[in-house]
Amino acid sequence: MTKNFKYSIAVALFSLMILPLSFGMRTSGFFTVDSAFGLSAKANPVGTNLIVEIAKNKNPGVVFVTSKTKIQPAKGNAPFGQFTPPKGHSPFGQFRPPNNRGRAPRPGPEGGSGTGFIIDNEGYILTNNHVVEGADIIKVTLQNDKEYEAKLIGSDPKTDIALIKIIQDNGEKTSFSFLTMGDSGKLDVGEWVVAIGNPFGLDHTVTTGVVSAMGRNIGSGPYDEFIQTDASINPGNSGGPLLNMEGDVIGINTAIYSGSGSNVGIGFAVPINIAKGILDDLKQKGKVTRGWLGVMIQRITPELQESFKLKNSQGALVNDIAPNGPADIGGMKRGDVITRFDGVEISSMETLPKQVAAIKPGESVKVEVIRKGAIKILNIKIEPMKEEKPA
Repeated sequence: MTKNFKYSIAVALFSLMILPLSFGMRTSGFFTVDSAFGLSAKANPVGTNLIVEIAKNKNPGVVFVTSKTKIQPAKGNAPFGQFTPPKGHSPFGQFRPPNNRGRAPRPGPEGGSGTGFIIDNEGYILTNNHVVEGADIIKVTLQNDKEYEAKLIGSDPKTDIALIKIIQDNGEKTSFSFLTMGDSGKLDVGEWVVAIGNPFGLDHTVTTGVVSAMGRNIGSGPYDEFIQTDASINPGNSGGPLLNMEGDVIGINTAIYSGSGSNVGIGFAVPINIAKGILDDLKQKGKVTRGWLGVMIQRITPELQESFKLKNSQGALVNDIAPNGPADIGGMKRGDVITRFDGVEISSMETLPKQVAAIKPGESVKVEVIRKGAIKILNIKIEPMKEEKPA
């Protein structure tokens, strides 16, 4: 093989690699990435037309959310910090867009900006709490560029979910396009998903990926059980929908793992079943009322397992009890290991707070504990949680 021939092959291969970056744009009018590589629609495992239909049918139900406060912070720090974590800080960040708005085709006001999605024809919208938290003015922009003011109906910082509602002018009775909430409990790892949002102000951006993992705990709170996805999501996607291949919302895009502030293929969404579980509270009371057991718990380590002579490390070890709290009144003791709560197996310490929170205050539940090697069943009446109380 001659030197010139080898050089020609190398140039041809290099040109092939850069084609998608320089010419594979739909706006060029020449060809798509698929045609450039000789691929057919059948090569796409989820079907090109299916993604097109989801984008076409669901985009009208997705909104661009902006919020601002009347009094700006006195500090010089930008309200939209990059996600680059300082030393010793967690790289898990919420989608707060960078302050350099000059690059964004659709800049928002000083305050917050992100995404939301309409859940009924009356204009109720789910988004992230951190998008609208502390806002005096909230505005939403539809896909057709029509802008409305919105009001905060309810919020839940513990799950980072907020419910807002479009304010229609006097006499206006628009019936809004909305998205259907699916069942995140039926998701499988590897399942294809679609994210729609406004990354960096680029409204109604559609990206695809798969469910990478379920039930992720990223240390953001006691109710962590995030859906992990590799669908490209970035600052500005906050509060946007994560859809399954039926076009149903199965998650609310909330956080990313990144050392730089941009997508590295690890994003997190709140399962939609969590939002559905608190929706009535947000509508009716503006906040979420959760159950309270009145215990401090810890994980069962191998050392504790041996010390307490336990058969395995499942359950939650009670290391303190609130005086006159539900657990105290119900007969629970320090050193008890909670193994079942209201019929649900407590496989780890992290399982218990979610189960307790789901119980309506005033209801009594059966709690199974191991005490000095013996199983005991306690009947405990759950009380409402207060902010200062432990789980």
